[in-house]
Amino acid sequence: MRIDFTKMHGVGNDFIVFDAPADRSVLRPERLRALADRRSGIGFDQALVLDSPRTPDSALFYRIFNADGDEVEQCGNGARCIAALLHHRGLTRNGAITLGSPAGLVHARIAGDARVSVDMGVPNFDPRSLPFLAAEGEADPYPLRVDGRTLEVGVVSMGNPHAVLTVDSVETAPVATLGPLIERHERFPRRVNAGFLQILSRGAVRLRVYERGAGETPSCGTGACAAVAVARRRGLLDPEVRVGVRGGELQVNWGGPGEPIWLSGPTEISYEGHVEV
Repeated sequence: MRIDFTKMHGVGNDFIVFDAPADRSVLRPERLRALADRRSGIGFDQALVLDSPRTPDSALFYRIFNADGDEVEQCGNGARCIAALLHHRGLTRNGAITLGSPAGLVHARIAGDARVSVDMGVPNFDPRSLPFLAAEGEADPYPLRVDGRTLEVGVVSMGNPHAVLTVDSVETAPVATLGPLIERHERFPRRVNAGFLQILSRGAVRLRVYERGAGETPSCGTGACAAVAVARRRGLLDPEVRVGVRGGELQVNWGGPGEPIWLSGPTEISYEGHVEV
């Protein structure tokens, strides 16, 4: 079976985007893992599958599959790339479009310079939303026992689960070793995205994220939103924050609790192709 796809990235976080196939066996984990292999397949952090809209006010419904083949709830940079692709195809109206996702509706705006902003919804700090076990009510930070030591983490759902650890330097943070231990910690039964946050000023941070099911990626859009939400809720950041990631820079805007959080940044179409599966 032939699959036509578009390869895209948002500040290094890379995707393949394709229409939902008639033969849904293509979406089996083992087939997606083979496509995600960067030596023998196409290579990607996530596969974004475009399906028919499920509500009348959305252009389409998208599904997200990590490189390990697991389906997940949300992807900020992925949503930005889908909006950019639809804009490229002339399907937006006045540079705006609404997308359906497993985490709910996503409103997107595309600027003239191909900068895409998406409304990622209201951050949910209820530990049950991740879920995060053995947390007696909402608190911040939470103690998390990892590898014989106790870490202090903030937890928040951006439609998908995030744990945020503040560090002195993202360059020296033990992302490769500590990231997978947090991701698969028993208190996160559905696993978690582990963010390592360095605060530079009230308007600038640096971030590395060990993504659930993908490992460390050059950028993570929902991770950027989660990190800013946790730190801003602590009173450490202003409403507009530049987030430096290994793939470039994102911008996060958040008015505060109860308000939606916006993620902005560039996107790029790398190439179009097809693959036989």
